[in-house]
Amino acid sequence: MDDAEVMAEIATAESPGAERDAATAELSHLLDKAQVAFEALEMQQLLKGPMDRNNAFLSLHSGAGGTEACDWAAMLLRMYQRYCERAGFETEIMDINAGDEAGISSVTFAVRGPNAYGFLKAERGVHRLVRISPFDANKRRHTSFVSLDVIAELEDDIDVEIKDEDLDIDTFRSGGAGGQHVNKTDSAIRIRHKPSGIVVMCQAERSQHKNRAKAMGMLKAQLYELEQDKQRKTMERFYGEKGAIGWGSQIRSYVLQPYTMAKDLRTDVQTSNVQGVLDGDLQRFIDGYLKWQAGTLVAAPSDPVM
Repeated sequence: MDDAEVMAEIATAESPGAERDAATAELSHLLDKAQVAFEALEMQQLLKGPMDRNNAFLSLHSGAGGTEACDWAAMLLRMYQRYCERAGFETEIMDINAGDEAGISSVTFAVRGPNAYGFLKAERGVHRLVRISPFDANKRRHTSFVSLDVIAELEDDIDVEIKDEDLDIDTFRSGGAGGQHVNKTDSAIRIRHKPSGIVVMCQAERSQHKNRAKAMGMLKAQLYELEQDKQRKTMERFYGEKGAIGWGSQIRSYVLQPYTMAKDLRTDVQTSNVQGVLDGDLQRFIDGYLKWQAGTLVAAPSDPVM
């Protein structure tokens, strides 16, 4: 803003001409940068939760829709990876299971960066896709559902008691597309916490020890979240306790046919540029959710439906 004031003085002091035009253009550029910076700071001020600054674990699970849903899960994984690239977050796939015919049935991945959980918690819930199926020879319209769970990674100073006798730990060989990156040893880890029934898996590393450490980190985060849910009494999930992934539980709809629109059903934020959203342009929805959650959403930033 200091630079903008200087440019404003130059623009008003100069006579009409090239120098005045250059100063005016620079002033406009500086004001645009200030606006973007202000909006970013405004969003950060809404991240007041005790875990908002933490890294996050995201888990996608395909639901109603069969092969369609598995393909939709793969599309959503790509969407969130693209968003994380834009936001400067690092991602690491911890565990992934392919669909029977296409796509993925489930995937868990870590997102690391300042306020990763604070922003991505807005995406927790069921996502609905409507499109002409590429798997249907009759070109009929299909509806698919995928759930996303978002859990904060815990810092070392948060203690969650996990007893060794409460754990069933299995090792298995990592899956993959083949080649040199597929483990030839049983280094992947599956941990089941018997009292809660929570199961976590990790095959991100070639080292069994590293996979076990990462899996324990995910288990610790899920147990902490479970305890928080009990304390809140009201589940902060956007789908049922058992994760019903279908009609009536979605937070956002993505429609590709017969028109194009992505609409958040909580905040009414919407856009007709669905392809842009699928390419990672999610910030409008995340900002809208944070404002809605804070009770300050006056007008939803939407695009007209074309």
